[in-house]
Amino acid sequence: MPQLTDQGAIDQAETDGAEAGRAGAAPATPGGRAGTDDRDRAGTWMTPEEYGASRAAVWTAAVVLVTDTDGRILVQSVDYRADRMLPGGAVDAGEAPSAAAARELREELGVDGRYPRGLAVDWIPADTPGFPPEMRFPGEILHVYDGGTWTAERIDAVRLPAQEITGIQFAEPADLPALMDAGDARRALSALRARINGSGTALLEDGRPTAPTALDRLGVLRTRRTPLHGTWHPGPVPAQLPVRDHCGWLFGPDGRVLLLIARATGTAHLPPPTAGPATGAVPLGYRHAAEGEAGAEGEVGAHARTAARLAGLPPAADPAYARLLATPEQVRELSDWGPAGAHELAAVHEARARLSLPRPTRTPPTELPEDGVRW
Repeated sequence: MPQLTDQGAIDQAETDGAEAGRAGAAPATPGGRAGTDDRDRAGTWMTPEEYGASRAAVWTAAVVLVTDTDGRILVQSVDYRADRMLPGGAVDAGEAPSAAAARELREELGVDGRYPRGLAVDWIPADTPGFPPEMRFPGEILHVYDGGTWTAERIDAVRLPAQEITGIQFAEPADLPALMDAGDARRALSALRARINGSGTALLEDGRPTAPTALDRLGVLRTRRTPLHGTWHPGPVPAQLPVRDHCGWLFGPDGRVLLLIARATGTAHLPPPTAGPATGAVPLGYRHAAEGEAGAEGEVGAHARTAARLAGLPPAADPAYARLLATPEQVRELSDWGPAGAHELAAVHEARARLSLPRPTRTPPTELPEDGVRW
């Protein structure tokens, strides 16, 4: 930052210099540089007026990321553009960004709330396409706040204004690029990954994290999640019921579980129970959709789940998948499991407690080395 001075300081320096000259010493300028006329001072010296004029002016805005219980993102339609947007808008002069976020949701959706938790701060450059030249867009700092997960009752309480907002919908994260401006979609997905990571506010530049996490690098949620909404049943799969697939909730020593991410699609998968040497394996339960049950498409047969404690991991056998350790909650948030997901998650934590493992703290999922690990 340039060092500031003002005319009073200059006058004082000139007085000090004159006195020093009478005493036989070289005159000094502000900052202690002897023998230099302040009018020829180095370029890092500015008056407050010069410094203020040198600072770039940017716009400021605030939006709120809201999800429903299935992990879909709230976007709204407006009467002045074709693509969808997160709720929010410009920060007024003298207004705090978090206050602007609350005001905008009250004005646009009729919902009162406070949104103190920031998910991301994005720098939108002045040369971003889509702004008319006459607008003289100077660039923008945009804050993304966490609006939390809204229940059906809260969604039903939404009241749209007479103009501007024409509708809302909850969109699958992977559908955002088709619904939104490209930069808006990048920002929303980065903010959602930051929420899942749980490591604090992400810094973005044009929607891209400046310090990408494993979820960012692997592009999770860029492909539609496979819906798995069958009813959760504890215990082993009945003999008469065919098993469609068999996955494992495989715990590391810190209580996190193994998660596979397809590098080509960013899709999250639970691994097979044989992914590594394990102890204490028990049949956790299974998912099954009865005929005619909502979400039964593609769910013929049981989706079996086994819980066990990993003793280690061998070298990666399939380079198409990255191996991560994540909390059970993060696994659920990266999956589309419907209401029964809460029942499966409860069973997972019961199994973790039986295996005498700690409840894990939410941290960004950790990518494991391809040459394996031993615990």
